[in-house]
Amino acid sequence: MTVFRTSRATSTMDRVPEEQTAEPITQYLQRTVQRVRAVDRRRPLLWDLHLTAFWTTAALIDLYGGGWTRITRNPDVPEGLVLALSLALTAPLLRRRTHPRTVLLVMAPALLVNAWTGALLQAALLHLLVVFHITVRRPLRSLWWVAVVSTAPVVLTVLRHPRGTADEDLGPHLMSLLVAVAIGVTVRTRRDHTVALEDRARRLEIERDQQARLAAAAERTRIAREMHDIIGHNLSVITGLADGGRYAAAKSPERAAQALDAIAGTSRQALTELRRLLDVLRDDEPAPADLTPQPALADLDRLLDGVRRAGLPVRATVHGDPAISPGRQLTLYRVIQEALTNTLKHAGPDATAGVTLSYATSGAVTLTVTDTGRGGAPTTNSGRGLTGMRERTALYGGTLEAGPRPHPERGWRVHLRLPEESAP
Repeated sequence: MTVFRTSRATSTMDRVPEEQTAEPITQYLQRTVQRVRAVDRRRPLLWDLHLTAFWTTAALIDLYGGGWTRITRNPDVPEGLVLALSLALTAPLLRRRTHPRTVLLVMAPALLVNAWTGALLQAALLHLLVVFHITVRRPLRSLWWVAVVSTAPVVLTVLRHPRGTADEDLGPHLMSLLVAVAIGVTVRTRRDHTVALEDRARRLEIERDQQARLAAAAERTRIAREMHDIIGHNLSVITGLADGGRYAAAKSPERAAQALDAIAGTSRQALTELRRLLDVLRDDEPAPADLTPQPALADLDRLLDGVRRAGLPVRATVHGDPAISPGRQLTLYRVIQEALTNTLKHAGPDATAGVTLSYATSGAVTLTVTDTGRGGAPTTNSGRGLTGMRERTALYGGTLEAGPRPHPERGWRVHLRLPEESAP
């Protein structure tokens, strides 16, 4: 486990700029808009009722106040028809957000009658609000018939109640229609962009959590492998030394004392490695990186001496120059440690072991660990030993073979090959 430390001292150029705050009036407007939207999300009908009531009241004021007579082209339109047109052009707004196309179709007859009679009520402009909602909520390909429904009353007014040139009626209407569509497209684009950003943020959070879980699982696996290597090997050595000391106690007290000294040294070494591993896992005060238990091939002689003191004669042969990375050295060290530990456990009495390391000039490495024991399987697929060796080897694209030595030879053989190390 590599622990990174971040210095508290930062230069002026490395400092993150302070977050810029909006103007007070902007913050107030943002908070107000957020509150209105929150109320609208909880009670959409309440907002629709208020807006519909507002425009209906405005239409009735225009009717009874006589405002419509100032722009009409036919002041003789019956008041009852004007009232009906005012309600027909405002009441459907209640469903403008949920069913905008239906609302426009409901308003279309009133728009045509308004144009045919020449009343030209200002409430007819409210259909542009419906056009806006259609642009926001419905497929844009439906705008062609929306434009036809919206423009047909104006054309009818030009034909039946002309005043000046046709451009004076069609021009402002087409401009208003384009503005309503443009605002709708802008709102829709912003809404889709916001939804996309929220979805991306949600997916990034999910991906972050997944990566954290994968990293935690990988770290647990690594720690379990390190614990297995440290505890399994050292306990096997201690067991071998204890058995040898028990047999030597009756005949040679000096040999028994040597065995006890070796047991004490091996125990202290195991405790030191475990303490270093556990110190790295502390959250309150991260341990320096150099305390992480990362043995290398330079520690191989000490490993072999401990195995020999446990009663297993080991012969080591090295060919070539071990100029490889620390990670590959750790893999080789742990595989040798696991193989010799299995030999101590399963090879039986009078067994010997051999370790052969070959370093090619290309960077490839070959390791062979053999013993002359009974030939039984020291590890099984269900245990961590062989699985851990294969996992370590696979990290560097290598292969590992473990099995009995071919007849007539006795014992067990572990063969590892690491390919040429790729350049960073």
